[in-house]
Amino acid sequence: MSLIASHTTLLKQAAYRLGFQYVGVSKADYLEEEAPHLEEWLKRSYQGKMSYLENHFDKRLDPRKLVDGAKSVVSLLYNYHNPAKQTDPEAPKISTYAYGKDYHWIVKDKLRALVATLEEEIGAINGRVFVDSAPVMERAWAAKSGLGWVGKHSLLINRSVGSYVFLAELIIDLELEPDGPIKDYCGRCTRCIDACPTDAIVEDKVVDGSKCISYFTIELKDALPTEMAGKFDNWMFGCDICQEVCPWNRFAQKHQEPLFEPHPDLLEMNKQDWEELTKEVFNEIFRKSAVKRTKYTGLKRNIEFLNK
Repeated sequence: MSLIASHTTLLKQAAYRLGFQYVGVSKADYLEEEAPHLEEWLKRSYQGKMSYLENHFDKRLDPRKLVDGAKSVVSLLYNYHNPAKQTDPEAPKISTYAYGKDYHWIVKDKLRALVATLEEEIGAINGRVFVDSAPVMERAWAAKSGLGWVGKHSLLINRSVGSYVFLAELIIDLELEPDGPIKDYCGRCTRCIDACPTDAIVEDKVVDGSKCISYFTIELKDALPTEMAGKFDNWMFGCDICQEVCPWNRFAQKHQEPLFEPHPDLLEMNKQDWEELTKEVFNEIFRKSAVKRTKYTGLKRNIEFLNK
């Protein structure tokens, strides 16, 4: 076995031991096919008020501008699926990815442990770890490395586990054996497009972010637009509609990460509990949670909007 192959095997085995379900490798290079799509997406203002997406255009397309001497982009999937639902069918809904502790630090800690394991075996590595927190086109890299394909809803779909997965990346100066992409298995299915209540999926693989319920309930800091009243399908934080209707998610298995388990009271809260939510209860239920991103005032705004 060559040194490159040996390093690749070492990396993947270490990642699986840390709980990642899938690992794929791509050569660190310019994303030539994605460049015109990203430019057009921004030109159409699909980023809404997420102005940070307009920054670092070149870095988004070329990982070598993020890490000097980068040779490989390692893409990893970490399952977060939880089939448990809120007990009150009338309670405002929260996306399942936010049930437990904030995935950013949980998955990033695992990436750092992965790098440490590699360095123990082969010496110092120059690189960076990413979990949805830097200008990295994570879905493009995951698809390029064969972890799945980008569905019509623009999320990555894996044939074995579906789309309830967090994407993470290592960009490192270590040469590894690249994997190749797989075909798109969406076929003529349009369930995600048909189900979106705000018509945010404007064409195959293209989402107008400024119309997405997740954008409104998490990213938008301004007042929610009145024309969207009654269209949120009772989602107060995030939205899982396009994933819930996707046939590939029938293969999703419950995660094995204890830190992703919800606070004992979260799923039991009824509609009235949420409407009377205090800051103290918010801080207790969502301690170290991704929901903290919208803050107490933002969540209250969302809940009140659902009643309009």
